[in-house]
Amino acid sequence: MNKYSNTLDAIETASVEELRELQFRRMKWTLEHAYKNSPMYTKKFDEAGVHPSDFKCLEDINKFPYTTKQDLRDNYPFNSFAVPMEDVARIHASSGTTGQPTVVGYTQNDIDTWANIVARSIRAAGGSAKDLIHISYGYGLFTGGLGAHYGAERLGAAVIPMSGGQTEKQVQLIEDFKPTIIMVTPSYCLNLLDKLEEHYGGDASGCSLKVGIFGAEPWSNEMRKEIERRLGIVALDIYGLSEVMGPGVAMECAETKDGPTIWEDHFYPEIIDPVTGNVMPDGEHGELVFTSLTKEALPIIRYRTRDLTRLLPGTARTMRRMDKITGRSDDMLIIRGVNVFPSQIEEQILQIEELSPHYQLEVIRKGNLDHLVVLLEAKDNVYLDQSEMITKRLQHQIKSMIGISTTIDLLPVNGIPRSDGKAVRVRDLRPKE
Repeated sequence: MNKYSNTLDAIETASVEELRELQFRRMKWTLEHAYKNSPMYTKKFDEAGVHPSDFKCLEDINKFPYTTKQDLRDNYPFNSFAVPMEDVARIHASSGTTGQPTVVGYTQNDIDTWANIVARSIRAAGGSAKDLIHISYGYGLFTGGLGAHYGAERLGAAVIPMSGGQTEKQVQLIEDFKPTIIMVTPSYCLNLLDKLEEHYGGDASGCSLKVGIFGAEPWSNEMRKEIERRLGIVALDIYGLSEVMGPGVAMECAETKDGPTIWEDHFYPEIIDPVTGNVMPDGEHGELVFTSLTKEALPIIRYRTRDLTRLLPGTARTMRRMDKITGRSDDMLIIRGVNVFPSQIEEQILQIEELSPHYQLEVIRKGNLDHLVVLLEAKDNVYLDQSEMITKRLQHQIKSMIGISTTIDLLPVNGIPRSDGKAVRVRDLRPKE
């Protein structure tokens, strides 16, 4: 397969009018393809009383129903597909830990498109065919590892397909192979960082890595600063989700570092009020919704991602950017009437020098009221002697900035369980109703 060009695609810097015209043509095709060929969408459109012929301008996408994760679960495994199985080249699926897995299919054209947009994303991070890319995303049914892998190869870079886990071996390969780019979840990078610092005598900033491409879970700007400071790299945000494609739906550009640019020639974004479902103007915070514009096997129409963010004007590219994900509407905790996201707690933790970035939240019931316990880890065990001072400071910050009272439990180094992929940030220990 041909390498991806090192020059920008014309559409990346085309006028907004040219981009919208391309989006209209591709969305019209997507609606017709989905209605004609996907049993799930035929039923959804008919039940909503809409037809692809009702789509006459981009704003008409508002007439079409949203797609949810439950829709895909209800049509498990392949009833959402819009091509016959002989045209499906690959299948990915979610873990299914919270219910029936969601299954995603790809034609060979879909795989090629995906490889191209991930290659474009790595290029936006400053990568090229000269780079050696260490991939620590998990391989398998999870889209992260193979999505990153095919994109890096399409760019022409050399790939180390390490996957997650085996942290000591990862450190050894970074030392021996000297990769320049790493693609990994932020939480596993912290785990890797601890081992790298052990290997390098406390300072990992001199290792070969120059750029980190981080995705698969929300992470705060404080977390970015922590990783950049300790690893001596430029840390950039890649966004994606399996139902829409996988990693590479949006990518932060190295020259601006101001939020991921959405590759709008392939994915049309909207922001909606997560409660009412009403479309909100650019710049307003709400739930991110995507319509695919070029997918064949599983076209996705107005998919509710549950990710909370806002749309911003383009800077490094014509296409719009998305702000950092503040959390997920289904991850939001309501503690005594206050909406709380793990990323808000994370920001406060990372402002205290004595604390490690590893943490976990437990929701418990005290009498008739919910209560939040924050499990923390000291950066060094010597700080355990200052436990009362540190915990009071954090309690005050959380109360002042977020508005809730918490119990803080400061643990020794390595007291928080480590993750080989996505971190488990919240444990709900309330009695089941």
